[in-house]
Amino acid sequence: MTSHIPPITEDDIAQFLTNTPGFFERHAEVLASVQITSPHGARAVSLQERQAEMLREKIKGLEQRIMEMVRNSTENAAIANKVHQWTGSLLQVRDPFDLPQAVVDGVRTLFDVPQAAVRVWEVAAPYIDADFTQGASEDARAFASSLTMPFCGPNLGFEPAAWLANEAGEPAQSLALLPLRAGAIDSATPAFGLLVLGSQDPQRFDATMGTEFLSRMAELASAALLRLK
Repeated sequence: MTSHIPPITEDDIAQFLTNTPGFFERHAEVLASVQITSPHGARAVSLQERQAEMLREKIKGLEQRIMEMVRNSTENAAIANKVHQWTGSLLQVRDPFDLPQAVVDGVRTLFDVPQAAVRVWEVAAPYIDADFTQGASEDARAFASSLTMPFCGPNLGFEPAAWLANEAGEPAQSLALLPLRAGAIDSATPAFGLLVLGSQDPQRFDATMGTEFLSRMAELASAALLRLK
């Protein structure tokens, strides 16, 4: 009986070439004669040319990644400089009564946030009737204490959205809500305030955006506003 010999498959050929690196050295004419279709057109190109095209595409991709890293680095440096300016301006405020307005002004001016507001509670007696202590219900305070990181997303009718001064006549479409508490933002310490950022741009404070920078802002604002306690 004649034994059945299975046909050679593409995988068999690929495995053979992988395990026999000297094949194309001994048969250079085969390598030179291989023609494949270019991804940039219907023309046929040699294997060497196709490899060169793949290398150029890889280099282009790496260049784009490098440019993105440089751009992100530049943006991060600019943000760090703005945080430095904001911190310096808060340290220069002598009267604690002026701190909430300084926090809001710095956010709007340095970080180009269209709308910003802050409310604090459980303040010392001299500040108990100040505007920045008014309008925060028990529900709003409980909500602030429940946040262990800044909230970013659409304005779904949150009470703190009503604190925003709306000179344009249009309500904020997206919000960032930053809890203010002593210590780290993700601690279990109850919040003593809430910093609200708003924009008419629905994508400005998107739910998918990173919150690391906003967390640092919350901690800096908290450290400054603790003087009101």
